[in-house]
Amino acid sequence: MAGASYDTRRGELTTYFDRTAVEAWSRLTSDAPVSRIRATVRAGRDAMRATLLSWLPADMTGLRLLDAGCGTGALSVEAARRGAAVVAIDVSPTLVGLARDRLPTIPGPGRIEFRVGDMLDPSLGRFDHVVAMDSLIHYRAADIVRALAALGARTDGSVLFTVAPRTALLTVMHAAGQFFPRGDRSPAIVPVTQGGLRRRIASEPALDGFTWSQSHRINSGFYLSNAIALTRIAQASHPGPHPEVPERNGGLEGALQPAVRSLEGSFEAAAQHLRMRGMDGTGGTAA
Repeated sequence: MAGASYDTRRGELTTYFDRTAVEAWSRLTSDAPVSRIRATVRAGRDAMRATLLSWLPADMTGLRLLDAGCGTGALSVEAARRGAAVVAIDVSPTLVGLARDRLPTIPGPGRIEFRVGDMLDPSLGRFDHVVAMDSLIHYRAADIVRALAALGARTDGSVLFTVAPRTALLTVMHAAGQFFPRGDRSPAIVPVTQGGLRRRIASEPALDGFTWSQSHRINSGFYLSNAIALTRIAQASHPGPHPEVPERNGGLEGALQPAVRSLEGSFEAAAQHLRMRGMDGTGGTAA
């Protein structure tokens, strides 16, 4: 379970996305004109969404996906178009309302169920894949790993998420971000190092069933984010006998029997060869 710091930060995010900067995020996630700085953020988010979608199956018919922190639902729509049954959840009722209003007609079996609440709510059930795009970037590394553990416990395929990489460039961008109107600023992003996060994930017992399969960084002006894929390790089936190695049953005696039979055949072949050459002491000749 996530701790008090996770709950505190989630409350701050709810206030920001649902009250403080609704108009700014409504414009950013639409086709409306935005400033040059926010245009780079829009382009970066589009590129990140495309990256995460490229890590999901092209045909998701019959698969269940959690869009954790769905915002206005752009990723959910694309997954549903591939046939997925999507549960799209966000802490902001306003953003979820925008997602419902913008929802296009989706042909085929895909569907989206929008919800307002906590992405870690266990009542959401199990999923084949989970995507958390830019919804964990405001949390400390320890809280990120605890959230991943909670999500991984009910995920059968992959958990795809993004983090803010700790770089000098990101530090500069944060400083420049202070020039935004105060009401439009998001809660502080918490940069993490990839090596440190990877060590934390490796030491989390609840994530033992996953492997860090790939990562990719998107750098677009004022948008800098790192995508990471944790993929559940397939349970290896019990290997059968190698086709060239006989099955060994009955302990040591059973194990030796195939070898003995093989040697018997070799001795018989050798004896036949000697008889043909007249070298077996019988004086025989080839027929």
